[in-house]
Amino acid sequence: MNSPTVPDPVKIAALYGFRRLARPEALRRPLAALCESQGIRGTLILASEGINGTVAGPDAGIDTLLAYLEREAGLGDLELKFSRAATMPFLRMKVRLKREIVTMGVDGVDPVAEAGTYVEPAQWNRLIDDPDTVVIDTRNDYEVRLGSFAHALDPQTRRFRDFPAWAEAHREAFRGRKVAMFCTGGIRCEKATAYMKSIGVEEVFHLKGGILKYLEEIPAETSRWRGECFVFDERVSVGHGLMRGEASLCRACRHPLTGRDRASPHFVEGVSCPHCAGARSAADRARYAERQRQVDLAARRGLAPHLGQRTDGHD
Repeated sequence: MNSPTVPDPVKIAALYGFRRLARPEALRRPLAALCESQGIRGTLILASEGINGTVAGPDAGIDTLLAYLEREAGLGDLELKFSRAATMPFLRMKVRLKREIVTMGVDGVDPVAEAGTYVEPAQWNRLIDDPDTVVIDTRNDYEVRLGSFAHALDPQTRRFRDFPAWAEAHREAFRGRKVAMFCTGGIRCEKATAYMKSIGVEEVFHLKGGILKYLEEIPAETSRWRGECFVFDERVSVGHGLMRGEASLCRACRHPLTGRDRASPHFVEGVSCPHCAGARSAADRARYAERQRQVDLAARRGLAPHLGQRTDGHD
């Protein structure tokens, strides 16, 4: 008789919510203390527009944190995604205060009041198949390079701060048309839709739960997604069913790498890739090589990921 599968012991919660917080600074220390007491690590970002972050810990600790956010901070009904890990993926707990929970750099954008219309994954194909719909990928260029929805526009932004200028330059082409926007988990396109409405684009939609929810719910045979989706954790990329993808990460420049990238003569594991070859000094390369040697040594000994490896991030 087969024994039941025991779930991995660490619960990971990726969360965000646009809410009006009058005094986000008042939440910083209580949240940090609560997480410390519950064995939770990761990062939470607080701003007057809400909360964003990814944290990990025991089930009871994560449940306690979410109950506190709802009861004491008025942060209930957050966008939440849960996953599990065999070991703690974060080194420490950080609660940070920022001007924005996802940085666009434009004052007056209000996702609480002005965000676009949510579209569930099950209805997304119908929307983007409409020839009158403009489909926009709001992620950064290195993310889009791994995969996107068929026929989506790529703004070729290096960071989210670049998106408003791109949208402003093209807004006349969007007027009178349906605009469908998407991102990895939902937070970025929620703010991007609010910006589009603020510049006069009226019929704006965004994919609820982002690409990750779409890949989780929509089977590959009916999907409009092509390629893999970059994620900010040790998996690097995922595909349909949220199965781990084939991409890896350059530990020198943090750029995601395809199989073609790894076949390049410029690729040296942990030291360089086609995107950063020639952009670092000999001293940098020597330091990266030593770091990779330590990573390889730790792996052979069955130890935890080396401190130089990336283990967290946010959409």
